Amino acid sequence: MSVFLHGLGHFHPENIITNKFLEDLDIGTDEQWILERVGIHSRRTVLSLDYIKETQNLDPRGTAEACLYTHAATGKLAAEMALDRSGLPKESIGMVIAGSSRPGFSSPADACTIAQALDMEVPAIDVNSACTSMWAALYMISMMQPEKLPEYILLVTPESLTTTVDYSDRSASVLWGDCTTAAVISTRAPSNMSILNNTFESSPAGYDKVVVPLFGHFQQEGRTVQMFAIKKTVRCLRSIQTVFPSSGYRLHFIGHQANLRMLETVCNSCGIEKERHHTNVEHYGNTGAAGAPSVVSMNWNSWSDHDQIAVVGVGSGLSWSSYILQFGASQ
Repeated sequence: MSVFLHGLGHFHPENIITNKFLEDLDIGTDEQWILERVGIHSRRTVLSLDYIKETQNLDPRGTAEACLYTHAATGKLAAEMALDRSGLPKESIGMVIAGSSRPGFSSPADACTIAQALDMEVPAIDVNSACTSMWAALYMISMMQPEKLPEYILLVTPESLTTTVDYSDRSASVLWGDCTTAAVISTRAPSNMSILNNTFESSPAGYDKVVVPLFGHFQQEGRTVQMFAIKKTVRCLRSIQTVFPSSGYRLHFIGHQANLRMLETVCNSCGIEKERHHTNVEHYGNTGAAGAPSVVSMNWNSWSDHDQIAVVGVGSGLSWSSYILQFGASQ
């Protein structure tokens, strides 16, 4: 079953964590060290920069007061862009689904707070699968009966992962940024943007390799997770290259925006040319589930008929997923 994309939006907070800012924290890192390892120049954060500088976020319970935005606020901003691009009124939305690596509350669902901010009285639920949350929601929807779904659904991925970072830990502090994306989709109303061939897989045996504790800091087995991410992304991308030959279409690649060096390794393995590889991790950091869709959104006016984008995600769980975003009528 096809899922149709009608509009996509994104929001990045204005506060910028530069490599110089991290160097000034005196945590044993500098511009060269960061660029060689992850290729990231800067990141955005929902936190006050003064708060990070003064506390290094050693007690993440303090981020509630230090945050400039809630998930409801960033979700509303991204959703308004997606609705504007779709040309649809907010009254057309019949369901809100949100997903995140770190929800704003244990309860209620982020989807409920975002729907309330948008003044929507519709069913609202979360589908949380960390960095693969957007993929998980699309996979779930693709397996449902279209006639039992509302005509239009709003998917939102609010990510504020900088609130989970110990800024005395250079390995974590260089990676993370904050972003929210939103998509207006339908299984019933066609558009010239189709989401095809949804896949989703998990290996729960590796659940402890990437963890954000309820009241603690982000932690991961860095080398293990990077090798996993490269292996699964290459596998997904090669499968797409086989199933969707490029005849009549231009195949592009957007991967999980974990770090630039990882993505470059994937492209070298799969023969992806530089001009067909699209990223924003170098300027916005790893923004979890919002990363890959924000790249599509930021290039919204660049896509044209006969473009296909292989969108591949990996995340904690461990999980991996992919889909093809196809522009123009199917041939």
